Amino acid sequence: MTTSPLANPTATREMLEAFGLATKHRLGQNFLVDNHVIERIMALADLSGSERVLEVGPGIGTLTLALLQEAAHVTSIEMDSELEQVLAAHAMDHDNFSFIMGDALAVPPTAIAEASGGEPTMLVANLPYNVAATIILQFFQTMPSLTRAVVMVQKEVADRIAAVAGTKAYGAYTVKLSLYGEVTGRFEVPPRCFMPAPHVDSAVVRIDRVDALACAELACAESDHAPIDAACVSRVVDAAFAQRRKTIRNSMSSNGFDKAALDVAFEACGIAPTARAEALTTDEFIKIAAVLSESFD
Repeated sequence: MTTSPLANPTATREMLEAFGLATKHRLGQNFLVDNHVIERIMALADLSGSERVLEVGPGIGTLTLALLQEAAHVTSIEMDSELEQVLAAHAMDHDNFSFIMGDALAVPPTAIAEASGGEPTMLVANLPYNVAATIILQFFQTMPSLTRAVVMVQKEVADRIAAVAGTKAYGAYTVKLSLYGEVTGRFEVPPRCFMPAPHVDSAVVRIDRVDALACAELACAESDHAPIDAACVSRVVDAAFAQRRKTIRNSMSSNGFDKAALDVAFEACGIAPTARAEALTTDEFIKIAAVLSESFD
């Protein structure tokens, strides 16, 4: 099993002291100090040796050093400028490693591809919890080369990612992410596995890319409906979940959709206008969007 020489409290403490560093709460820094978790992450990632792996929030490189043993190339994006010296030291020891200093949400995909020697094929990371959900969705949206993500996130975020229709955690984010990927693995990580221990529980989830719109586009081509895209579906989803306690008809009509057009769409899709958003599946949202797309500006 693949492990990391930094995944224990003593090695982490020594690395921080050697570079005169301390964790920063504002950046969500909680360093992983449990090699059993590293092993499980690597097993879930299931690298073959050909992947160009993208990592966000490498910290001192704990997970990075494990990834470098199995990936063709690893590119890490780190926001904390004080960690540049640590990552530079790792880069001197590994010719399949590169890093970018900056905000992962602001680094263009072209810059990532250039640093990686090609478009990244997998995201594996212990993500900064305060921006984890945004990073996952944005990366799947803007980097179609990503076939899989194995990410550590706050447990509540993992619940939202993996939620199914009819549950409390199911929401607009769940549906929008499901247009690009499906959860195929998950395990929990307790606070004691980090230094310092966070005040929240964590979980690792594996998301494999899917194209939920592919079948919808085929169906549209065989019908009178206009082609559908993710932006159309996202607009419908946001309006439907804008007021969760209202029926889907009332919520959407209060957020930019014509009631008459909604009634036509609901009838065409066989969906009760009295239903609430959390009861609808991704496929049902796609169907509604396909009918309504002709009336979009």
